[in-house]
Amino acid sequence: MEKTLNRIHPVSDPEAVYFLQVSWEKDLGTGFGITLTDGECAWTGTVSEAEISREASDMEMNREKYVEELKKALILGEESAGKYNFAISRDEEDAVCHFSYERNLKDGSFRLGSLKLQKVSSPAEVVRELIGYCLDCLGRLQVKNEHLQKENERLFSNWSDVEKRLEKCVEAKEDLESDLYNRFILVLNEKKAKIRNLQKLLNEAKQYAADTECTRESVATTQMATGQENDYDGSTEEESENLTWSSLPSAPERNDSILGSPDVINTTPRRKRRQRPVKPAGTGAKMAAYETEMPAKEKLSTSKLRGWEGQSVYHKSHLSP
Repeated sequence: MEKTLNRIHPVSDPEAVYFLQVSWEKDLGTGFGITLTDGECAWTGTVSEAEISREASDMEMNREKYVEELKKALILGEESAGKYNFAISRDEEDAVCHFSYERNLKDGSFRLGSLKLQKVSSPAEVVRELIGYCLDCLGRLQVKNEHLQKENERLFSNWSDVEKRLEKCVEAKEDLESDLYNRFILVLNEKKAKIRNLQKLLNEAKQYAADTECTRESVATTQMATGQENDYDGSTEEESENLTWSSLPSAPERNDSILGSPDVINTTPRRKRRQRPVKPAGTGAKMAAYETEMPAKEKLSTSKLRGWEGQSVYHKSHLSP
């Protein structure tokens, strides 16, 4: 059986002090007993489950909600002080005591229940039981308090250990962060240096590629210009050679035309072979040096010119009688 003991003050006499003990079995809704005393007299009474259901029905309230209101009014005690009122009235002989409990509202109050208590023949026994109950509760509370105190000390000790470990972890974390930051700075500086070197190499490669391209373009332009000049000179020399050979008649045709004429005396004077003047000493060496210094184009022109002169001399020698 569960019990609670509370101190209450009746509305009719707020200075008066009464002790209210409520006892019940499994649940307050199955019925409960009440013991009320002022230290001199004691009264007792019970409320059955049927009476609880009848009171809830009269107030048109859900039974479970009604039971919750009873717990707040009779069990919580000082925790719900000011929310509930108690009314106590005794007869002249203190044989009967009318006890009622109400819920305070803004505009008034409504009664939760009431019952008639009967006087106990030996109030001292009731007071003794209440004192024993209080001592038992005090003992249980002291044991619980000691247990909580030990648990508190253990938790405080654990908290101190955790705090020390946390401080060590914080120091280790700060050291690790500092170490990692220093390493990161070194790695970052190395990466920056590598990037600068790679950028420098890339710029040099681009500059080299640009210079090479410019050189190739200039060489190609020069070769194209040189090829055009060679083609132009070659075509001019070939045309001149063709014109020279075409202007000269062949030797047999000239002999036939002359010999075939009837009784004509050949009065054509004979041509003497042209004698080349003797070159002074040192002229050949000078010409050889000049030919080595002159460009390839001029050498080609000079060689062709000499060839033409040789051919002209050859034809002239054969055409002369």
